[in-house]
Amino acid sequence: MAAITASMVAELRAKTDAPMMECKKALTEADGQMERAEEILRVKLGNKAGKAAARITAEGVVAASVAGRTGALIEINCETDFVSKNDSFLAFAKAAAELVAQKNPADVAALSALPYQQDGFGPTLEDVRKGLIGKIGENLSIRRFKRYDGGQALAHYLHGTRIGVIVEFEGDATAAKDVAMHVAAMKPAALSSAEVPAELVEKERKIAAEKAAEDAAAAVAAGKPTQSAEIVAKRVDGSVQKFLKEVSLLDQVFVKAADGKQTVGQHLKAANTTVKGFTLYVVGEGIEKKTDDFAAEVAAQVAAAKGQ
Repeated sequence: MAAITASMVAELRAKTDAPMMECKKALTEADGQMERAEEILRVKLGNKAGKAAARITAEGVVAASVAGRTGALIEINCETDFVSKNDSFLAFAKAAAELVAQKNPADVAALSALPYQQDGFGPTLEDVRKGLIGKIGENLSIRRFKRYDGGQALAHYLHGTRIGVIVEFEGDATAAKDVAMHVAAMKPAALSSAEVPAELVEKERKIAAEKAAEDAAAAVAAGKPTQSAEIVAKRVDGSVQKFLKEVSLLDQVFVKAADGKQTVGQHLKAANTTVKGFTLYVVGEGIEKKTDDFAAEVAAQVAAAKGQ
């Protein structure tokens, strides 16, 4: 059985907003596996356990470079929020985005080998990165980038330096920019329901099935009639379909909808605009930042002092 530390409970609470005791129970049941514990909380608490899932702990910036129908979005990471505001670091990120857009590197290694000089470092982007590590005193890394040069019009939006979006579209530029802002706010997983990754759909189906089974067991315990397998299956399918609408861009309710009902798809149709695709980067998304168990560290120091 894995040891459940206070920092693990705090991390799960930060991700889910679930009560501390529920987080501890879920982690215990999941034998310390964070992702499984999140699923358990979703089953027990429903969507309440997912509302803070977008909180990211890793640091860095997202930068963009768009000129006409060519553009790029890039994420570059550092260790602390303080360094993410450093002028040299920001200049490095901006230059890297421009190099991606202009030079079309195949991957991060190819990007790093491109000529670039900054702050007396060079002659390549990689040499500048290494130089800035020594100058700033933190590790810096180029995590990912996406380049567009397919002939479609591009709209982009940066929410500060932590969220970046590029939208590929045909039609009205203002409508496309509004959709880019919507993507930054609502963080859809895909353009349409059909494009939602299969692993996400299966994960949601598993959660819905477990929730349905738990509800059925509670109903039996309360003396209520047992639901048929067909009804349970319909409930699971209904939950999955609801999930797909919530994470599909075209099915989401548009953040600027005056009536609070108009979907992004309806908004685009009214503006005679078509979105072909989009890229959303959130700083640190999917990266687990190391957290120190401060209480355990203090306890260890006290124990060591007593042993002297």
